[in-house]
Amino acid sequence: MPNSNAKFRCNHRGGQEAGRRQLVSRSLQSAQHCLEDQDFGTAYAHYLLVLNLAPELKTNVKEIFQFTLFKWAEELDSLARIQDLFNCYEQALELYPNDEVICNSMGEHLFRMGFRDEAAGYFHKAVKLNPDFADAKENFYRVANWLVERWHFIMLNDTKRNLTYLKAIENAVRSGCKSVLDIGTGTGILSMFAKKAGASFVYACELSKTMYELARDVVAANNMEREIKLLHLKSLDIEIPKHIPERVSLVVTETVDAGLFGEGIVESLIHAWEHLLLQPK
Repeated sequence: MPNSNAKFRCNHRGGQEAGRRQLVSRSLQSAQHCLEDQDFGTAYAHYLLVLNLAPELKTNVKEIFQFTLFKWAEELDSLARIQDLFNCYEQALELYPNDEVICNSMGEHLFRMGFRDEAAGYFHKAVKLNPDFADAKENFYRVANWLVERWHFIMLNDTKRNLTYLKAIENAVRSGCKSVLDIGTGTGILSMFAKKAGASFVYACELSKTMYELARDVVAANNMEREIKLLHLKSLDIEIPKHIPERVSLVVTETVDAGLFGEGIVESLIHAWEHLLLQPK
């Protein structure tokens, strides 16, 4: 009797496997016929079924799946079925999470729809996955030109300003402020000042996805990725202990908007801050 049950289970498993293979084969054939008829939506559904039933075929059908996805996405875009388009890309990225071509294509759709910050994140991921991917690099640089304000470069090259912040942060850390939160970190320069000054714990938040990714690269390039915790959040959304373990003893930021008054008022505020923080204790 035990042998009979084992034989039944073995036959049952064999039958299931044969059925799976048959369904996969039929779905592949149907997908090909749909492509010939330019029925990209149905072809896409067939390939989804194939990849879920037979993940071992991912490499074999990758290129044709990408082609089908992109054609179907173009149709959805033309029909203004935006949510369906995003759903398709989410499904595709679940199957191919490290595919730079799909990431880049998703970014292109987001950019055309005006979601530039989100697009930059996908372009950046594509470049990270394949640094030689020319289309993704060009797309990332293009969207970065939209998102990274010109004044960032002026500020980063303002030696007097940077030294003022550095001295103020050093003074605060030496006075006992060992945990630091950098609000609106941008490139991460103030966070790195705090760490170099001797702060034990440094946290930085940045709302812009593009600037957050840029800060990660800059911090990593300075070998501080394990010493500075970067958060892609609004400062008002930071929760204790969810995001940081406790209240910090020092907050640093340069989120003053100089659009109305020009840089002069910002310089005045910096000098006032320097006076307050650098005065003898």
